[in-house]
Amino acid sequence: MQTAETSASRPYRWIEANSIAGALGAEIDGVDLSCDLTDEVMAEIRAASLRHQVIFFRDQKLTPEQHVAFARRWGEILYFPLSDGIEGYPEILEVKKTPADKKNVGNFWHTDQMFAVRPAMVSILYGRQVPPFGGDTMFSNQYLAYETLSPGMQRMVRGLRTVSSSSHLNRGGGEDGMDGGKSVFDSTGTAIKIRDPGSARMTGAHPLVRTHPETGRKSLFIGSHTHNFEDMTEEESRPLIDFLMRHSTRPEHTCRFRWRTGSLAVWDNRCTQHLALNDYPNETRVMHRITILGDEPFAS
Repeated sequence: MQTAETSASRPYRWIEANSIAGALGAEIDGVDLSCDLTDEVMAEIRAASLRHQVIFFRDQKLTPEQHVAFARRWGEILYFPLSDGIEGYPEILEVKKTPADKKNVGNFWHTDQMFAVRPAMVSILYGRQVPPFGGDTMFSNQYLAYETLSPGMQRMVRGLRTVSSSSHLNRGGGEDGMDGGKSVFDSTGTAIKIRDPGSARMTGAHPLVRTHPETGRKSLFIGSHTHNFEDMTEEESRPLIDFLMRHSTRPEHTCRFRWRTGSLAVWDNRCTQHLALNDYPNETRVMHRITILGDEPFAS
């Protein structure tokens, strides 16, 4: 398990990374993301992301152009398949909750786009308007989720593959919960509109235990989009899925980030889950998200 770094152990020259929890997560200081970052600075940011799984930047003032430019330094942008981006910037998905909305986007443990053939690598979320309190995001370390299973359970789950669906939610509302064909977020219709209701469901199968292509570590690859195990019924699959979801999001596997306007988070979907808390009634929260295309999950 990661621990807070001392000044002597920090491996960076250009940035400073301060852990926010024992399981995962670090705030990055000394970086202005509106600037054209050097390759050396970007390499340290990417190294911090691999080390901490989710990294956070405070007090950033980004135009949409600068947000997109930073995102492109991570790889190929993954356009949201069900919805258009904001006007003029198709790369940027607006995630918005107003006082009229009772539900919010992503209020369930999940990994972005895990139902795709090539799920998201990283997600880059920028806080444009944040309520004075509430609206935190939780993150869970899926390396720890796998490593803390018993040896017998590890042997059993290594051979399984999950089937995930964009239209499946595990006992909850949120992303991709159909609202009469109006919205993919089961809100009041004001959050994110689907582009084509007829193509709003996607299904993919991946190893339950995936190998990270950069770190080589194994992690659980599961979330609320997981419907069943391949070659098994949902009834047969559900008891183990429920256990693994509870285990993978135990408090000691998580961190919690409190947003401020101008905060930006980058998380690695290949080894984390996340959940957006819905505890800010009568407030407005506006976030801009860009997602980077990942590889096809594999097990080794």
